Amino acid sequence: MSPIVKRKGEKFTLPSKYLLLIITILCICVMVITFTTDIFNGTLGTIVGYVTIPFQNGITEVGTWMSDKSDELSQIRMLLEENQELKRQVDELTIENTMLQQDKYELNHLRELYQLDDEYSEYDKVGARIIAWDGGNWFHSFTINKGEEDGLEVDMNVMAGSGLVGRIVSVGKNWAKVTSIINDNSNVSGMVLSTSDNLIVSGDLELMSQGLIRFEQLVDSDNQVAEGDKIVTSNISDKYLPGILIGYISTMEMDSNNLTKSGYATPAVDFQHLEEVLIILQKKQNPED
Repeated sequence: MSPIVKRKGEKFTLPSKYLLLIITILCICVMVITFTTDIFNGTLGTIVGYVTIPFQNGITEVGTWMSDKSDELSQIRMLLEENQELKRQVDELTIENTMLQQDKYELNHLRELYQLDDEYSEYDKVGARIIAWDGGNWFHSFTINKGEEDGLEVDMNVMAGSGLVGRIVSVGKNWAKVTSIINDNSNVSGMVLSTSDNLIVSGDLELMSQGLIRFEQLVDSDNQVAEGDKIVTSNISDKYLPGILIGYISTMEMDSNNLTKSGYATPAVDFQHLEEVLIILQKKQNPED
């Protein structure tokens, strides 16, 4: 029985191979008619054009839109890649710039220490880096990375910036602890460099918030001491070598006894930003020693 014969109670079905054969024959017929006649150039062609041209235009517009979107996606992808590369370069430049600034900052500190070393060339000194401090906003007590192995001893004087920082109070094998002159328990015998008048410089952490230290017991009988005069360590100091700059007189006034003066001085050292220090390897020699 033929495969296209309809059985009773069944729907008519056409096998796919016959359907393909029919479509092929129709295509061949259309091709033959197209090449042998001009039927599609007439009314029929016009009708076909009305049907196919909008469809072709739609396909063209869709294709153009998809092509544009594809180009945009490619450009976005390229921009994202370039953005990531620029971010990486910015990060590298930021790190490099930070390192350069740090090197410049350390170089400035080293120059200050070099100048300080040259200014007090009569003393043998060794440089050290601060490795720990007691907290707060000021370096009133801190630890350095040099100790007994480097020849350090208790009561050796410590300098930085433009002058005196403090003295060593305890020493280990490769470390030493320093107490600075701004510590509340610190008292330094000083003198006014221009007049050689003696005074006492006392530490006061509360005053350091104003960038000042206190001095008292200044005997200025001739009223020759003026604001801006230098204060240095005196010859009668029991812990500090003479002639080390402490600071500059800022303000002063007569005490109630009308014999001495007291006031405030600006320290020669920036006690808020210490990193490296110089330790003088000689100690003050007292008569009993």
